[in-house]
Amino acid sequence: MKELRIKDICDKGSSNLKQKDVEGKNGQYPVYGAGGIISYIDTYHQEDNYIAIVKDGSGIGRVTFMPAKSSVIGTMQYILPKEGFNINYIGYCLQSLDLSKYKQGAAIPHIYFRDYGERIVKVTEDLNEQQSIVDYLDSAFAKIDAMKANAEKALNEAKALFQASLKEMLEPKEGWEEKTLKALTNKIGSGATPRGGRKIYIEKGCHLIRSMNVQYDEFKYENLAHITDEAADQLKGVEIQDNDVLFNITGASIARCCVVPTDVLPARVNQHVSILRLKQDVLPRFLSFTLNSPKHQKELLKIGEAGSTRQALTKMDLENHIICYPNIDGQTKILFTLDSIKSKVDRLQANYEKISKECDALKQAVLRQVFE
Repeated sequence: MKELRIKDICDKGSSNLKQKDVEGKNGQYPVYGAGGIISYIDTYHQEDNYIAIVKDGSGIGRVTFMPAKSSVIGTMQYILPKEGFNINYIGYCLQSLDLSKYKQGAAIPHIYFRDYGERIVKVTEDLNEQQSIVDYLDSAFAKIDAMKANAEKALNEAKALFQASLKEMLEPKEGWEEKTLKALTNKIGSGATPRGGRKIYIEKGCHLIRSMNVQYDEFKYENLAHITDEAADQLKGVEIQDNDVLFNITGASIARCCVVPTDVLPARVNQHVSILRLKQDVLPRFLSFTLNSPKHQKELLKIGEAGSTRQALTKMDLENHIICYPNIDGQTKILFTLDSIKSKVDRLQANYEKISKECDALKQAVLRQVFE
């Protein structure tokens, strides 16, 4: 093994493609961003396989193998091997490193080849040995990916079973009642963004629930905002109460809903989230399951997408939405079954996330074994 700088084993290339300029194109050759394929255009930048590194924004420093006859947008960097070096060997070498530590900037972090190009790496200059190492890593990574894929398959099958159960158990049956949400609620109303926006967010205080916190029958605590007492008083009219159902009414997360957890009270909601405060006919969790079911999601998304450039549901849309439901005993029995299935799905979700992290860590351990 020989100690060389990254810039001694590969060259960089830059892209002038902007995401806004390629979106919506209908060509033959893929253009990639940090999250995957963005669009297809009529030309390409790279004739052969290459490596791409995210150099700006989210995912900075991530190294990806890319196919021939494709391109990346300007937030990514082309990496091409110098003569005498195998492209896949170079890629694995770079994946063994934490390039994100070279980042600069706060608002939009970025890394420069001129900085990480000086990094010393241990590599072999023997092409046959490089290929042997690539073969070993390809085989090891394929086995690791198979473990991750099996866990993902089990999770997806469980999710499909849950969706099928939702559809079957919430299908209206003889004896069920039918009412609008207006008739079933004491309150339907959205909040507002406090004056000052993000500037009034604080470390501790009254919670401000935003659309990102409202998932499908699940409350996400990550990025839960806190506001001052003064800002909370301004939103007194949208104070959350125990058992309120939260419903997203605008944007990409439209129609997601969940029951508010007791431990986030006191809380308010912003203008993207509506409060559904039920009377005694329907249990909050039953309404949450119902609104998140395939049938209701399809209906609500269709309404939300109609006649507007932005997805949105109005108060009237919600008031007129019809809910079918059995008596409280019937609702309780349905919730018992659905909660039982969902708890198993949640366990599989946690298991998949654990296996995914462990697989990623295992790959890094194998890479370090080879290149350190």
